[in-house]
Amino acid sequence: MIDDAKDIVIYTDGACSGNPGPGGWGALLSWKGYEKEIFGGELESTNNRMELMATIQALEILKRAGSIALYTDSTYVRDGITKWIHAWKQNGWRTAAKKPVKNKDLWKRLEAALMGHNVEWYWVKGHSGHLGNERADQLARDGVLQITGGL
Repeated sequence: MIDDAKDIVIYTDGACSGNPGPGGWGALLSWKGYEKEIFGGELESTNNRMELMATIQALEILKRAGSIALYTDSTYVRDGITKWIHAWKQNGWRTAAKKPVKNKDLWKRLEAALMGHNVEWYWVKGHSGHLGNERADQLARDGVLQITGGL
């Protein structure tokens, strides 16, 4: 579960009950043998927004810059921040199809949260038994329950 080459290991996930609908996000952060779990949610959201929010919240909680291994089951988040965002910005936050980029507010927030960090992005297949991802998934579902009053 821990990548010894990185100071911090983060697993993130988002969930939505309906899409759109009540959403939750969750993250598991590991540092020098310590673990921290965080989660939350929004009454009206989408799965992609919750995937982004999990990553943003995990990065924003860090007190200092570091070397991070970040695991997500969302190619949307990984590819958006590592590949697509550069073109979006050059195109005035428009896609290649000239449409406004969805979740622009969160992409900008994620970009700001990354400042000073050295992040390696890893995609893991969701619901495949990967312990860190499974825990982040449960935290995201806890976020949905918390926001809907079920937790």
